[in-house]
Amino acid sequence: MSADAALAYVFWHARQPHIARDEYERRHFEFHRILRANAPAGYRGSRVQRLSRAPWLGGGPELPETYEDWYYLDDSAALDAINEAAVGGVRRAPHDRVALLAAAGIAGLYRLRAGRREARASRALWFSKPAGTSYPALLGQFAQRDSDEALWMRQMTLGPTPEFCLQTDAGLPVGLAESARLEIDAIWEFSREGP
Repeated sequence: MSADAALAYVFWHARQPHIARDEYERRHFEFHRILRANAPAGYRGSRVQRLSRAPWLGGGPELPETYEDWYYLDDSAALDAINEAAVGGVRRAPHDRVALLAAAGIAGLYRLRAGRREARASRALWFSKPAGTSYPALLGQFAQRDSDEALWMRQMTLGPTPEFCLQTDAGLPVGLAESARLEIDAIWEFSREGP
C-alpha cells in the first residue's frame, strides 16, 4: 500500500472510572469483532492501543487510561460507510454497549505520509511543522527512516492533536520538537479478511 492511499480515522476514548478495565475491553473488542465480520465498503481493519493518557482527550486526572482506535480506510469516501455501519445493523448493539461505559471521546482524520501502516512502534511522538519549513522539506526528513515507523499527518484540521504523529521506537529528526510523547501498548489488531 502506498503512503498516499492510507487513511485512518482515529478515535480516543476512556472508560468511566467505576467500570472495570476487563469489562470495558471485552465490550470494546466485541464491537471490533462484529465490525470486522460485517465490514462496510472501504474498511481495511483497525488497531486498538492503550495509552497512559492523551492530553487532548480532556476529562481530568480522574479518567483511567486512554484507548486509541485506528480505523484504516481506503479513502475519505469510506468515512460515510463506517460512520453509518458503526451504529447500524448487527453492529449497533455492541457499539451502544461499549459507548454506555465510556466517559469521554474525541477523534481525528490522518493520512499516512511515510513508513508503513503496519509499523509496530512503542511510542507516538506528536509534533507540529516548524514555521518557515515547507511540507516537502519536512516530509523529506522521513524518506530514508526506519521502515518500521509510520508518519501520519492530520487532514483538514479534523482533530484536536498537533499536525503530525510519528509512531516510532526512535526519536524525531533534529530541529523538530515533540508536543506530546505517548507510550503505546497495542492490545488488539483487527485486520480485514479478504481483499
